Parts: sequence; C-alpha cells; structure tokens
Amino acid sequence: MGSIRVRGSGNLQIDFRYMGTRCREQTALPDSAANRKTLEKLIQKIEAEILLGTFVYSNYFPNSKMVARFEKQQQRLLAGNRAERVPTFEEFAVIWMDEMQVSWRDSYRKTMAILVGNRLIPHFGKMEVDRITKADLIQFRATLGKVRRENGEQISAGYINRNLKVVQMILSEAADRYQFTAPKRLKPLKVQKSDVDPFTLDEVERFLMQVPLQFVNYFIVRFVTGVRTGEIDGLKWRFVDFDRGIILIRETWVGGRAEYTKNDGSQREIVMSQPVRDSLKRQFDVTGKGEFVFATLNGTPFNHRNITQRVWYPTLKACGLPERVPKQIRHTAATLWLAVGKNPEWIASPWEHQTTEMLFRVYSRFVANLTRQDNSVFDSPLKAQRTGGAE
Repeated sequence: MGSIRVRGSGNLQIDFRYMGTRCREQTALPDSAANRKTLEKLIQKIEAEILLGTFVYSNYFPNSKMVARFEKQQQRLLAGNRAERVPTFEEFAVIWMDEMQVSWRDSYRKTMAILVGNRLIPHFGKMEVDRITKADLIQFRATLGKVRRENGEQISAGYINRNLKVVQMILSEAADRYQFTAPKRLKPLKVQKSDVDPFTLDEVERFLMQVPLQFVNYFIVRFVTGVRTGEIDGLKWRFVDFDRGIILIRETWVGGRAEYTKNDGSQREIVMSQPVRDSLKRQFDVTGKGEFVFATLNGTPFNHRNITQRVWYPTLKACGLPERVPKQIRHTAATLWLAVGKNPEWIASPWEHQTTEMLFRVYSRFVANLTRQDNSVFDSPLKAQRTGGAE
C-alpha cells in the first residue's frame, strides 16, 4: 500500500512500489488535508492500474528519472516472453492454414496454398507477427505493384487486394490469440470494373451458325440460361428435371472435380425455356447414358480452357466478331431476357443480383425495347436452324 510523506520543503511526496522497486515521487502540493486526500485517490488509481497490468510510469511522472529505468525493464520482459509465445509469420500462417482448410473448397484451398506459400511467407515469413506494422503492409503492396507477369503486364489491383486481405486476416487472428494490436487495415486499391459487352441478337445467331455442331446445344443453354462455366461443365443429368421443366444448379466443376457451388446463393433452380428444353432433349440422345450432360467421348466434363481456346475464340474469329471473354455469355443472357419483357425479378434471381435496380443499371442500355412481351427475340437464333449432336 502506498503512503504519503512530507519532505523537508513541506511539500508532499508519494511512496509506492512498482516492479519490485520502491518509487518516491515529489509533488508541488503543500501538506494539507485536501491535498492528502487528492494524493490518496491518485495512489489508489496507480495501484489499481499496477494490479491490472496497465500502469505506464511516464503517464503520471513524465519527467521522472525512473521512466527510462522501467521502460528498459519492460523491454527486457517483453523480449523474454516473446521467445516463448509469439511465433513468426511463417509459423502462424502454417497453423492458420491448417485450421482453416476444413471450411474451404478444394480449389480455394489450393489457391490459398499458392498465395500464402509463394507471396506472403517469402515476404513476411521470418518476422514476428506482433512486429509487422502498417508500414510493412504498405511496402508489401508496393512490392506487388512492381511484379510483372510472363507477358510483361503488371498484376491486377484485384490480385494485390486479395494478397493484402489474406495477410490482414492472418494478422487479425494472431492478434486475438497473442494479445497485440494488429496494424490498421489498408484501403483496397481501386479495381477497374470489367466491361459489360453482351452479344447482339444477330451476333448470337452468327455464332450458333458457325460453332462446331457438337457444341451447339452447349452454347444455346449457356446463352439462354446464363449459367457459369463451372456450373454447365459439371451439370449432371440427375439435376435436369424434364417433368418439372427445371435445371437444378447444385454443383460446379472446378479443378477436375465436382464441388459445392460458389456460395449458398448459387444453389438455385432455373426454369427451362423452350430453346433450352429442346437443346437438352437433343443432348440427351448423345450423352443421356452417361453422368454428365455435356461431356467428351470418354464421358468426362469439358475442359473449360480447351473449350475457350479451341472452340470459343476460333468461332468468334470465324464469325468476324470482336474477341470477348466467355463471361460475356452470362451478360448476354440477361439482356436477352430483358428484351423479351420478362419480369425483372424473375431475371434477377438466377443472376443472384440483390435488386432489380442493379439489373437495369447494368443491362438496360443494351436493350432497344424493354416493353416487348413476346418471345420472338429467341425465334431466329434459337429455334435450331442447326441441331446440336455428334457430327
């Protein structure tokens, strides 16, 4: 328990113990009942903070010669404790990866292993997790900004943001476990929005007339439903319900295996329009005895890279169409359904937009007439001047 004493000058002095050391600090307060009461409250506060481990000597006595002494003692204690309890970034990243992978899809697990192993550990690996600062994160971001791909292009802002997001997740978890303050999160770099460049009706027709015959059904289903590449590549016949006229999206084909869809919202049912039903009926005659709807001769799903490089881009070139990434098929489907006057809420559901406002904002400018109520928009290109099947 601390005490209050009177020095020869007549002013009061407080006397207490901290870190095993007797501390006596002189005040400018003369001896009086009121001043003693004030110092008693001060001592009580100091001793409460000492008990809680939050006491900082310099907060109360910034000009005291004892400040430097206690700061050195605290640094020695921290250094001694750190060797026992605070791991390096590499050590903790391995622990974090091991604990988290049970909740990850196999494809995501592989992606994270590459990102952490090839980017984060080489940069932060030997640093203790509680010593990594905001300045270190800024330096890491700057380093990534100088990286060039094999073709000489700079890596994207989105890729840099993903790296930063993961390292900050790891540091946040480490901070919770080892009781330190993680560096403040950096504001993500601005990511340039990808262009929405859907096909016109004429372009869809030209593409379907030019694509190799065995892929006609595949691309009709894609252009009309807007399903993702992995979803259609991994589509199994057991998820095609002709009686109810729906396609159940329950899996996606990623990294050579069927996995759960991108997220819970991707689990959905797509109503078959007539062109889709007709295409799937024709496809059933080709692959109906197998597991997958669209498959190679040996029954395995299409490889999306092969389809993209050997079918998609060559067909665009043969049609004289501008080069587009396959994702534009998904955008095209949305514009086609808007053009036939379908209920926007019906359209938004398979596209997983939260509101119809986004649907109109993104796609309406590509639709010349949003008031058409017939389905004639599909008649010419999708009523099968060609019928898909084996050549």
